[in-house]
Amino acid sequence: MSAYRLPQGGLVDRRQKVTFRFDGRELSGYAGDTLASALLGCGVRLVGRSFKYHRPRGILTAGSEEPNALVELRTGARREPNTRATTTELFGGLEAASQNRWPSLAFDLGSVSSLLSPFFVAGFYYKTFMWPAAMWEKLYEPLIRRAAGLGKASQDPDPDSYDRAHAFCDVLVVGAGPAGRAAAVAAARAGARVILCDEDFLPGGRLNSDRREINGIIGAQWARETAAELSAMPNARVLSRTSVFGVYDGNTYGAIERVCDHLPVPPTHQPRQRYWKIVARRSIVAAGAIERPLAFGGNDRPGVMMSSAVRTYLNRFGVAAGRRAAIFTATDDGWKTAVDLAAAGVAVEAIVDARGEVSASNTAIAKRIGARLVAGGRVIEASGGLSGITVKDGEKVMRLPVDLLAVSGGWNPTMALSTHVGGRPRWRPELSAFVAGESLPPGMVVVGAASGSFALAEALREGASAGAAAAESTGFAPAPLASCKADDEATGVAPFWHVAESRGKAFVDFQHDVTAEDIALANREGYRSVELLKRYTTLGMATDQGKTSNVTGLAILASLTERSIPEVGTTVSRPPFSPISLGALVGPHRGKALKPTRYTSGHAWAKERGAVFVEAGQWMRAQWFPAPGEGDWLESVNREVRAVRSSVGVCDVSTLGKIDIQGADAATFLDRVYCNMFSTLPAGKVRYGLMLREDGMVLDDGTTAHIAAGRYVMSTTTANAAKVMQHLEHARQVTWPDLDVQIVSVTDQWAQYSLAGPDSRRVLVRLLGDAIDVADGAFPYMACAEFTWRGIPARLFRISFSGELAYELAVPARYGDATIRAIMAAGAEWNIVAYGTEALGVMRIEKGHVAGNELNGQTTAADLGLARMMSTKKDFIGRVLSQRPGLAASDRPTLVGLKPVDKSVRLRAGAHFLPLGAEARIDNDEGHMTSVAFSPMLGHWVGLGLLKDGPRRRGERVRAYDPVRNGDVEVEVVSPVFFDPDGARLRG
Repeated sequence: MSAYRLPQGGLVDRRQKVTFRFDGRELSGYAGDTLASALLGCGVRLVGRSFKYHRPRGILTAGSEEPNALVELRTGARREPNTRATTTELFGGLEAASQNRWPSLAFDLGSVSSLLSPFFVAGFYYKTFMWPAAMWEKLYEPLIRRAAGLGKASQDPDPDSYDRAHAFCDVLVVGAGPAGRAAAVAAARAGARVILCDEDFLPGGRLNSDRREINGIIGAQWARETAAELSAMPNARVLSRTSVFGVYDGNTYGAIERVCDHLPVPPTHQPRQRYWKIVARRSIVAAGAIERPLAFGGNDRPGVMMSSAVRTYLNRFGVAAGRRAAIFTATDDGWKTAVDLAAAGVAVEAIVDARGEVSASNTAIAKRIGARLVAGGRVIEASGGLSGITVKDGEKVMRLPVDLLAVSGGWNPTMALSTHVGGRPRWRPELSAFVAGESLPPGMVVVGAASGSFALAEALREGASAGAAAAESTGFAPAPLASCKADDEATGVAPFWHVAESRGKAFVDFQHDVTAEDIALANREGYRSVELLKRYTTLGMATDQGKTSNVTGLAILASLTERSIPEVGTTVSRPPFSPISLGALVGPHRGKALKPTRYTSGHAWAKERGAVFVEAGQWMRAQWFPAPGEGDWLESVNREVRAVRSSVGVCDVSTLGKIDIQGADAATFLDRVYCNMFSTLPAGKVRYGLMLREDGMVLDDGTTAHIAAGRYVMSTTTANAAKVMQHLEHARQVTWPDLDVQIVSVTDQWAQYSLAGPDSRRVLVRLLGDAIDVADGAFPYMACAEFTWRGIPARLFRISFSGELAYELAVPARYGDATIRAIMAAGAEWNIVAYGTEALGVMRIEKGHVAGNELNGQTTAADLGLARMMSTKKDFIGRVLSQRPGLAASDRPTLVGLKPVDKSVRLRAGAHFLPLGAEARIDNDEGHMTSVAFSPMLGHWVGLGLLKDGPRRRGERVRAYDPVRNGDVEVEVVSPVFFDPDGARLRG
């Protein structure tokens, strides 16, 4: 191990050595390390390059606020860019690489941009790429796109899986530091259901990083003991490696659990990450605080680190971030780092305290550890990488040779979650920081360092009291609070932000290379609003959301404009609090699992008969049933159509949407959602209906059966079932909430089969026996009935979309498989055939029935030849807007039938109509072919289409032009009803 790894100490497991690679170099650390601590332990200080200037950057922090140490993890399909080395748990075989550099990290040609930094100031892009305009697409945009981005995502499919989970609790505690642990223990002991989330793989917060004691034991040990107690409680759940990233309405919280990110490959059946949706009656935010840097020349050099991070690497990981250190602080917290460094054997050259007065106790500390004390001093420059600092002590300027500078400018409470549903932070001048405001999300309290209580004893008291109060407010009797004693500590801070006399660039936003001068420039150019400042300079717009930079930037702007920080104001955080993967948000719903595949009750039967299936939305439907000796799909489909038209066939139509509508006002409701009248429909009858959207366009068509008084069953197309249900629910709940009507989708509850053909009634008689009389006089066209068949409820509808005598039989879904087998057995005498969606489509085109291709959201009832269905005796959804001049124009493309002049030629859906002899230009376009099929009854191809002024052009010939497939066919405009135009077969 390197000399930077201390010979003992820390919470890592020194018995487990872990080998990893960084930029192709093999290195090692220990189990319990992060990638950042392992790199520092190996003496690696340069880990990346900044976004704009490609300046060398090292590790600044030890948590998720890290702006510098962004790396690519893994290789191949699992490659992940922009991952924080400070939160990456080390594992054997880890491959990590620096990014935003070429050809190497040490020698990056992109760093030439740093030499041009006087030109690349705030607003550079806005000012530079405006002229000449012609150069934008040719030069500027390609260059910007090439330079944009950090890291490179894998182009291969993600091999890992992601999970989703829901949880409900009485108390959600965010953060497992001292305040969070005290809150969780107090609430759980009272009996409340508690969920404790922490983003670290070793929960405990600063207890793992500082040498503090609680109740006479080391803080890290106290954290382990409370973790064991919570784990043993059945009403408590501890989620480590889990970031609560957002707060939403209804006391809902989003969280990402990194289940297997600490492993090379997730174990079988284990997700890589899990997205939690947590609903909590009360929440306690104990997310701690983020130490903020100071702005001075060269403050971005590798070796310049946050003071608290230096202690974390020292005490938790057993790593000294340098050999000769200096402290630059405006807080009492910085002095803790000096003490811990000295105790670990690291030479502390100087403590530069920006405060003019230093307490006697701190003066004694400097003397005891042998450090030079510069009270009221300033670090005006850090140079090299890091080789030394320049310090100003009054009028005296000195250079100190150090390789580590620990900086402490104060603490910003982590209160982002309190602003996600509209809350605004408030300024506390004694802390020089924003804290959560009065308007918190319902049920939320903020405690500990997140509320500005930085002392350990105070944080413990706040956490325990909040946990007990949350439990009590949810109905539990809180147990007496256990005493958590900790020594008091100094937490003083002076409002100090920027060393005005700095030499070199003083960075505020490290990731986006925003300097103090950029903020000054924005002020000079009038961008003094915090929202404009943010967007003009990109301050706080990087992947860290300005966690280490925003308040410093606001303070500098306040100074420049001679306003206070509260007067300047602040932007607020939006979810997610920290970056999360799209895979975790999507969860398992990707690829074939994007939506569940749905099978009808008769699927197994159809599969046995060799059906070829097609995806119809989420459903798998039989397209056709090939028979032995048939050469292609068209031969099978033609056979099925002929069989139906000559005898009988059966088709599974279970996928059609089925909506049960009941209530005293059900008929009124149907009148308002359909454009034709339904209140006159008697019980026992079915009516075809057309439904419009609010804008007057056709939404869907189908039938509705009046089963009994106040009871209706609506049928919709398969594709629009969910959309129609949503439309009806909106009408019921929002438009007419006063109507006595209830609706429910029953698509999955009923299996339904269509028997069509001249012999369909004979098959039905054989099948149903005495259960129902299906004679023409007793059960005429468009009749419906509910009855009992073989001891099960059943429904029968005499409706047809094939143009043949046809019935639809519906039974509960669990009887669907037995029913289709019974149908086939009953129809054997008449050589019944099973037919699929292709044959159904051929027959509907032969009869001129519109379907999905015509119901494309751009057609009106008049376009489809259904204008007469629009009642003039009532109002309905879409009535007014359907009369707009553009929708009522007589020359709109309207439904027509089309057949090729040359009967041997094939038609293609999508072909555009052009006048004969007209040039193929968009201004000559007169419509398009919507549906085509080969008609075995006519012996040639037929089609439906939307043709300008179509009905008046029957007998005319036009071109069906299809440049995509090199088609140019002369077709004749005819009636859309090609077969049995009088409908004699329909009525049997």
